[in-house]
Amino acid sequence: MAKPLKTDVLQFGTSRFLQAHADLFFSQATEPLTVTVVQTSGDASRAKRLKALAVPEGFPVIVRGIRDQVEIDETHTVSCVKQAFSTATDWDAVCEVAKTARFIVSNTSEKGFSPKPEDTDPDRLLSASFPAKLAHILAARFQAACPPPVLLPTELIAKNGDTLKGRVIDIAKDVLPLPGFQDWLVQMPAANSIVDRIVSEALQPAGAVAEPYALWAIQKTEGISAPCEHPAIQVFASLAQPERLKLHILNLGHTLLADWWFDAGEPDGKTVLDCMRGPEREALEKVYDTEVIPLFANRGLETEARLYAQSTLERFANPFLDHKLSDIAANHNEKIARRVGDLLSWSGAIVGSAPSLEGLVSRI
Repeated sequence: MAKPLKTDVLQFGTSRFLQAHADLFFSQATEPLTVTVVQTSGDASRAKRLKALAVPEGFPVIVRGIRDQVEIDETHTVSCVKQAFSTATDWDAVCEVAKTARFIVSNTSEKGFSPKPEDTDPDRLLSASFPAKLAHILAARFQAACPPPVLLPTELIAKNGDTLKGRVIDIAKDVLPLPGFQDWLVQMPAANSIVDRIVSEALQPAGAVAEPYALWAIQKTEGISAPCEHPAIQVFASLAQPERLKLHILNLGHTLLADWWFDAGEPDGKTVLDCMRGPEREALEKVYDTEVIPLFANRGLETEARLYAQSTLERFANPFLDHKLSDIAANHNEKIARRVGDLLSWSGAIVGSAPSLEGLVSRI
């Protein structure tokens, strides 16, 4: 096998989300980045996709939906991926690329972070969790006398950067007692982030269909900055604002639509788009305008909330998405507590100022 190419980014995960999010951004950046993609699962059935990600002509990402009241239907070519490996068959190549990559990006799912018994058994590394694999890969970089990379996880886990770094440090402490390695890991920058984009469909053998809206919110801490310049990548001193907007406007809107669907006893096949074409849209707009946005105004975020609510309604009205209310309605009471109850508590709402929201919370 030829010596692997040096790239800017070592990316763990082959998901359609990463293809239409980080990979698209890296290709579109003012100064595009190069990427090596790594499959961590070892799933042989995905070998065709893995190979297709790195073809010289790139792969397509179709962006469809509504933006600023205009229907968008665009096809972009992602050409930043230069090579693709699997930890099951290309371990040495992955470690070699890891020695010089500036950034390590991951999207291995929340389950991929969960500890496994194999995490402390070097002989069973290929079936270990992602943080355990990463600990060994970083050890190879450390032993090559290279400085730490920047970790940019995108998993939907609270404080995902801190969590991944903490897991790697704990595993290395038990399995990789190399002199100086712990201090090296402690110094490694790891970014907490929030990612937001609906990627509705995978294309074959590679590529994806996504909505126009996209956000990669990265928390600014020592050693952390945006990996490249792109409108969707934003650096925040705190992630509280983007997290609150997403949770208490977009996610809360989904929960309200699901609750109204429950009450009406309507068919399982009803979608968010159906609601946006029916009376539910006006009802949701009213709740946003009279109950939700005033609560954000209590925190000095009225302008941000109005803009985000407008964007959310456009996203809900995307004619290309098939988002069923029956799917949204899973774990309904827990979602009410998190998305609605937390908003009332956080905002310092005066009793009676948000009657619809208060009524919803009172039922759980």
